Amino acid sequence: MGIIIVTKPKVKLFCGFIFSDLNILHSTLIKLSKNFGTIDIVSEFLKFNFTDYYNKEFGNNLIRCWVSFKTYIPADLITKIKIFTNTIENNLSINCNRTINVDPGYITSASIILVTTKNFSHRIYLCDGIYGEVTMIYRKGQFIKLPWTYKDYLSKSATNFFLSIRER
Repeated sequence: MGIIIVTKPKVKLFCGFIFSDLNILHSTLIKLSKNFGTIDIVSEFLKFNFTDYYNKEFGNNLIRCWVSFKTYIPADLITKIKIFTNTIENNLSINCNRTINVDPGYITSASIILVTTKNFSHRIYLCDGIYGEVTMIYRKGQFIKLPWTYKDYLSKSATNFFLSIRER
């Protein structure tokens, strides 16, 4: 039997976005900043052409970016954050179609963790309908992909973003 740790690990919160309208991103960032504090790092904006999964719902000419927040959070808060970001997505929807995809996650010194409402073989149930996955691991100065790592997370823009967070 292991020893129960009383202190909760603190992690670096980030959110990934897929969208086509910069105004929608701006209003989303305002809502997130009110709840999670100052944004400290913003990634480059990428043309999101890694998959056509979102095209039917969002349209074409999608943009991908990530932001991190200055304040560290307790790791177990991530499920509540995912539920909150789902609410933002729903509130900004038009005719039952989202206008932005908001994917929160966190980074530790060892890995990048994403949360989702979708179960799959490599995901574990956390609580309240939210699943977590280790998306990438950090080893020997770089993030290492796993069989399920999304292609956009392997882009130079993404890896630079995550390495800059980890350095802090």
